[in-house]
Amino acid sequence: MAEEKPLEKMTVKELRDVAHEIDGLEGVSAMKKTDLLIAIKEARGIPVKDERQGAIDTIMEVKKKIRELRERKIELRNEADKVGVKRLRRKINKYKKKTRRLARQVA
Repeated sequence: MAEEKPLEKMTVKELRDVAHEIDGLEGVSAMKKTDLLIAIKEARGIPVKDERQGAIDTIMEVKKKIRELRERKIELRNEADKVGVKRLRRKINKYKKKTRRLARQVA
């Protein structure tokens, strides 16, 4: 018997097939991936931890920090501080990469 892939690694189509096999689940074809994962885990008795909301909050905080740094960068540009502008540009890029990484974790 072949091992089943972890639920998180399955495609939506595969999750729908699994969900159709479970009695009592309705509206499976209209569910999104996260909804399917939660429904299947609850039906199988697997504890559901919702990390998504925490990651979304973190993304919003990082984006707020990026906005603040951009404002500071404009101020430094007006002061003709090229070194400070360059430093902030690198920091902003680092935060942008962090938001992308967090977004991939959520998905």
